[in-house]
Amino acid sequence: MLKKSDYFYELPEAQIAQTPAEPRDSSRLLVYDRATGKSEDRIFRDIKEYLRPGDVLVINNTKVLPARLFAYTENGGRVEVLLLKRHDLNTWEVLVRPGKKAKPGVRLTVSEELSLTVLDRTETGERIVEFRFDGVFEDILSRVGSMPLPPYIHEKLKDKDRYQTVYCKTDGSAAAPTAGLHFTKQLLAEIEAMGVQVAEVLLHVGLGTFRPVKEEDLTNHVMHSEFYRVDERAAEIVNAAKREGRRVIAVGTTSVRTLETVADENGFLRPCNGDTSIFIYPPYRFKCVDALITNFHLPESTLIMLVSAFMGRERCLALYKQAVEKKYRFFSFGDAMMIV
Repeated sequence: MLKKSDYFYELPEAQIAQTPAEPRDSSRLLVYDRATGKSEDRIFRDIKEYLRPGDVLVINNTKVLPARLFAYTENGGRVEVLLLKRHDLNTWEVLVRPGKKAKPGVRLTVSEELSLTVLDRTETGERIVEFRFDGVFEDILSRVGSMPLPPYIHEKLKDKDRYQTVYCKTDGSAAAPTAGLHFTKQLLAEIEAMGVQVAEVLLHVGLGTFRPVKEEDLTNHVMHSEFYRVDERAAEIVNAAKREGRRVIAVGTTSVRTLETVADENGFLRPCNGDTSIFIYPPYRFKCVDALITNFHLPESTLIMLVSAFMGRERCLALYKQAVEKKYRFFSFGDAMMIV
């Protein structure tokens, strides 16, 4: 049986990064070569030394919504609402805490310009709600919403943009694709000047980021679906690289999940969009991705399982132990790995 507990590791709380590195590309980088088994400790901006002309860097250009709202019941009770997935112009799937204050029919007020009514409860406990507002929803959200930082981050974020990548474009995520947070515009420009191509895909990060694996048997875990899009340009760039034997390097697990959802058995992509609930864990066979840039992930999470599928569980856990001993910073605002 494939067990959740096989992906546990010990992490001192002090190594959970509370604030992002400044500047972005000054975070540490642990580079691991699967062919030789050797690892190196570097700084993220050194990543140029591990890239070569012809490589394709695949980035996720999703933009995090200020998706955390505080609302009030008619009796004055305070409720936290986290936007997860848009169904249509006014209707969203959301996470509500405490749930007992959000039964179907309840109306919640966020501000003078924004309120919502609970329509339904999903099988997994989320709520379907209808918003009422006068104006542009995204503009109102930018005024009344806050960034939905993970629960293990206790420091207040001083600059909203630090929980966005420098290349974010399309609103819709409930969390950042954190591997991309290490790139600066200058670093990306230098990488492209080397002859590395950049392909942009889209995956809106949703509830799966927050939901722990509860089943000990991994085959019983159900992933929450997330919207993805691969356009014609991205497909062309990746397919040309696959035909010519050049490397496709995914920036983050969200890019991996998008590529592996769309790729055929030979790793070629077609322009498309839809919802993916792909769950990647050993012994998954990767079809498209040749190398991976990623952060250090939570114990027993679907993300450490994906990384384990890419490099082997034993090697992954050994490398994580090494990172703990060397005082790397972990999780969303933490340091990075490059696995080649």
